Amino acid sequence: MNGVICYYSATGNTKLVVDHLVKKLGVEFELCNIAKDTVTDFSRYGVVGFASPVDWLAEPQLMRTFMADMSSVNDKPAFLIATYGGLLGRILAYMRKAAKKKGFRVVAAHALRMPDNYPPILSTGRYDITKVPNKRDLERFNKFVSMLKVLLEDISVGKDVKDACLRPNLLGAIAGHFGRDKSKRAQGPKSVDQTLCTKCRICEKGCPYHAIKLDTFPIFDEDKCRGCWACYNRCPEKAIFTKKLRGKGHYPGPSEELRKKLGTL
Repeated sequence: MNGVICYYSATGNTKLVVDHLVKKLGVEFELCNIAKDTVTDFSRYGVVGFASPVDWLAEPQLMRTFMADMSSVNDKPAFLIATYGGLLGRILAYMRKAAKKKGFRVVAAHALRMPDNYPPILSTGRYDITKVPNKRDLERFNKFVSMLKVLLEDISVGKDVKDACLRPNLLGAIAGHFGRDKSKRAQGPKSVDQTLCTKCRICEKGCPYHAIKLDTFPIFDEDKCRGCWACYNRCPEKAIFTKKLRGKGHYPGPSEELRKKLGTL
């Protein structure tokens, strides 16, 4: 049994979950970072995973485009992983629908609460990222991992595996519809403090939408930008800012404490 997990991770939370999942499942997985890599032939894999963070109660534009453009399959088993900081919204329902449209059979799905990486929320100082995920979140995730491991073993020996049953989430679907693409509008245009910028290119290399080019200093293509805050969060000098936020609320990536929680150290 081999597989591939196609994932998107703006500041590292989702990638951390994927790494932990691969370690626990004991299956030979290839990882496809959809911001950089492409998968053109799913027939080479026994199972396919899709993993994504939530963006304003909906799926990020990057995952939406990837799943719409990916190649079709014939009844290929797949599983879904979503990470979220506040409310889950519609993302699992969307990914399931998009996967089924391409011929995948979704056999498992799970959403794990992770630290919120949204700067406007973090800047308030009222959100404690050290408390997320809590003990119950981790217990539920570990239970899911154990279940998925059994499912993959059954698939590998040719047993029939039923489709996953997702709980209806009408409120999440409605909220996700209105939240779609709201990140960009909420963030607004970005600027650079040239006295702080060291021209390290971290923002340019890390932008999942290829909306940043270094021309002496970073230049932002606001038409391509989707407001994911990756450049703001990852800037080591805190040189990137918006009209609404400057110098605070950064989430540079998963902490050592979070990594220990998920057992990846």
